[in-house]
Amino acid sequence: MPPADNAIEIEGVRVTHPDRMLFPSPGLTKRGLVDHYLSIADDMLPHVADRPLSLVRCPQGLSGECFYQKHAGEGFPEAFHRVEIGEKSGTGEYLYIRDRAGLVAAVQMNVLEIHVWAAKRDRLENPDRLVFDLDPDEGLDLGMVREAAKEVRQRLRDVGLESFPLVTGGKGVHVVAPLSRRHGWQEHRDFSDRLAHSMASDDPDRYTATMSKQKREGRVFVDYLRNDRGNSAIAPFSTRARKGAPVAFPVSWRVLRRLETAQSVQAGEAAARLGRYRSNPWEGYFYLRQSLP
Repeated sequence: MPPADNAIEIEGVRVTHPDRMLFPSPGLTKRGLVDHYLSIADDMLPHVADRPLSLVRCPQGLSGECFYQKHAGEGFPEAFHRVEIGEKSGTGEYLYIRDRAGLVAAVQMNVLEIHVWAAKRDRLENPDRLVFDLDPDEGLDLGMVREAAKEVRQRLRDVGLESFPLVTGGKGVHVVAPLSRRHGWQEHRDFSDRLAHSMASDDPDRYTATMSKQKREGRVFVDYLRNDRGNSAIAPFSTRARKGAPVAFPVSWRVLRRLETAQSVQAGEAAARLGRYRSNPWEGYFYLRQSLP
């Protein structure tokens, strides 16, 4: 007789209740979410592997309660690995993955969002990716966010840094710049802080660098706080815990100019969408050798 939980083995990971509905719309099950991650694993893992993770888990799928987890707990499959990281008070145990089995294990734990640190576990004090999260006020369309992304890109170029856009699967866009690991967290935070506040100072009617909802009214929040030690940002190709199973998706600057929504790709479509491009939308990302000025 089949097991009561209808378990199947995928990439060496025991996946229980594969027919559990994680996203009622568009009808995506655990097995369907596994298929999504395996279809884009080769593109996703270079952005995720060996980084401390923060996870959004929804044990009953999107229709149930969800919670945010950054510290390791009991019951995680062996495909999740653990790393101890010093914190303000003591040490915390964090999770990371290495391979396709790790992505499957995330689905087994009903993870609907995977967020990554800006540093890898082998050099936790030397971040290698700079992230600006451009978050629009309610009611603003993507056009204003695109202009903000264009502004961030130009300001980074002015100091010799190339960057890449990620539509988040939520409301906004991330602008991501890969960096050589030659600086620490304080410089990382200080640089992003100055850039965000200079945008807000130069054009206060359109941008704010303050998290306050009141300050954000009618503006795009240039969120630089993703660049603090211990904070994280949504991983490329991760689903978002939202209706429709949208995916955080890397795009080129050319493609970004014609998008109308930051939820342009659903789980299950990502591999096909990548296949339509003549080249990787983040071509050269892992080959850039650039440092903070």
